[in-house]
Amino acid sequence: MKNSPYHIFFKKLANKLRIDIITSLSKKSKSVLQLTNDLKQEQSKISHALRSLSSCNIVKVTKKGKQRIYSLSKTILPILKAIKEHEKHICKICPVKCK
Repeated sequence: MKNSPYHIFFKKLANKLRIDIITSLSKKSKSVLQLTNDLKQEQSKISHALRSLSSCNIVKVTKKGKQRIYSLSKTILPILKAIKEHEKHICKICPVKCK
């Protein structure tokens, strides 16, 4: 059961840096350098996290000359929207804070 799609998917997201990358990319597609500057992290850490997210098709990469531009996969966008809706409606009534 540990290798179910749910375990694999959520394990990819169970990391603060990866969540920060997803949050940043939800606003705009960016290069590794832009993500490094935005998130104040080492380039190697950003690249490693992007590789992990790419392996699960959460993030996609396109080449623009020598530069690689990262963006969120279209399949992840509805999931992010559902999470925002959950926070907006459900977390307000939870007896335990979701935040």
